[in-house]
Amino acid sequence: MSRPVRRVNTRMRHWIWPAVLAVAAAGLSAGSPAGADSDRSGLPEAIDAILGDPRMEGGVASVVVADSASGDVLYQHLPSGRLMPASNTKLLTSAAAMELLGPDHRFTTDVLTTAQRRGPVLRGDLYLRGTGDPTTLAKDYDQLAAKIADSGIERVSGRLVADDTRFDDKRIGDTWGGDDESSYYAAQISALSVAPDTDYDTGTVIVEVEPGARAGAKPRVRVTPKTDYVDIDLRATTVAEGGDDTIAVERQHGKNVITVSGTVPVGGDTTKEWATVWEPTGYAAAVFRDALAAHGVKVSGPTRSGLATPKKARELATHDSMPLKDLLIPFMKLSNNMHAESLTKAMGHKATGRAGSWGDGIAAIGGYLKTAGVDPGKIRQVDGSGLSRKDNVAAEQYIELLRSAKGEPWFADWYTSLPVACEPDKFVGGTLRTRMCGTPAARNVHAKTGTLTGASALSGYVKDKNGRELVFSIILNNYLPSSVKALEDAIVVTLASSTEDKAVPVKPRATRAAQQDGGELECSWRKPVRC
Repeated sequence: MSRPVRRVNTRMRHWIWPAVLAVAAAGLSAGSPAGADSDRSGLPEAIDAILGDPRMEGGVASVVVADSASGDVLYQHLPSGRLMPASNTKLLTSAAAMELLGPDHRFTTDVLTTAQRRGPVLRGDLYLRGTGDPTTLAKDYDQLAAKIADSGIERVSGRLVADDTRFDDKRIGDTWGGDDESSYYAAQISALSVAPDTDYDTGTVIVEVEPGARAGAKPRVRVTPKTDYVDIDLRATTVAEGGDDTIAVERQHGKNVITVSGTVPVGGDTTKEWATVWEPTGYAAAVFRDALAAHGVKVSGPTRSGLATPKKARELATHDSMPLKDLLIPFMKLSNNMHAESLTKAMGHKATGRAGSWGDGIAAIGGYLKTAGVDPGKIRQVDGSGLSRKDNVAAEQYIELLRSAKGEPWFADWYTSLPVACEPDKFVGGTLRTRMCGTPAARNVHAKTGTLTGASALSGYVKDKNGRELVFSIILNNYLPSSVKALEDAIVVTLASSTEDKAVPVKPRATRAAQQDGGELECSWRKPVRC
């Protein structure tokens, strides 16, 4: 059970009219801290000064800062203003998953049959059943195949049936951009899939393009994992040394044809791109069929997807995923959208017993949020990841969640999964690993980032100069520059530098084109990871 949450103090401070007019002229509404202590701290003026940066001209911000222990609000600016939270949506999804599925939840991938053995021949169908594991690697399917071979089976006379019925057949989230279809951060969702790497980018393949030996030669292309499920349409050319590298990798709509175009110079670097597959269930079945063949097991019949495994089927081999508390690390540190959506559908299945769907999953998340002090009637969540531009959440709702989570038995694991400012290891620092370095916020801030074009967010925990823990939520929308991460950083560094009696605004750094601070997408979505 979630512990009751003390409602934060939201009394409004009166501002003099000149200050209101000055802020209004900057296109921002006045910040409004609560309580006499806030008046003495100078924190409201400090944060208002940062939000007055020209980069937010015409934009809108919802910002709340509160004392983590007492819940007293130290600053608020449009606290109930619903904005696009981007990947801050994952805070809602991950907390709900820890509560509803449990930290020790594991996904299973099973191989089953109802067929009888006659010597080395299995006379019937072989079923590959998935439950939504977004971390299954090609080597895991290989290990399943090895177990089948080790049991003495050399031939399956029937079909290979890929049972993906744990989830529904809706593959793409609500209002996901069509131009993102081949981008790895928008892969299709299925109860059976394959991740090509240990970042667990499920539903994708890695395409590597090397220059040819001489100008005019075709580049060399490798696909990981090695599979015939995708075809390469190679239109690229090797050009003379010193020429332009313009290689582009994109999957054609509705097909598993990946077009490689552009030029690469002799002696140039290998281009490495991630591309989604069309229909990940078939991808998983193809990888498993190849693994069976490599271990000497021939499947005579075709592959069939979408059929449920009979209840009387017996298990031949099984693979368990890592527990959820460990899966949270690649999920939250690298802001993995597919993990969020798999967990959402898994929660939907657990809540209803039906095939997991976004609708049932979001309803289950909403049920949890009520226990955490978050009013699901005051937010709109349509997916688990925040990739949808329909998602709308206000900063004050995140404050409730961040405070409530501290009372849960799973909090330590959840807190550990949050990115940490200026921690260089990508599985520690995650999407914050290059931010706020050389400041009091470095290795202090544990928070979730969020980035889409025109939407940026940062919500989490920070200790001030005296060690007092603060919770904060910063959601910025409708700005025109490519990034406003510098403003988020300035606010959080100001919090880390402040005391109960004094706060001095940190000047936001200038945004340079070369800075890799998130841009218009989460930095980890720009492969190879550029955080």
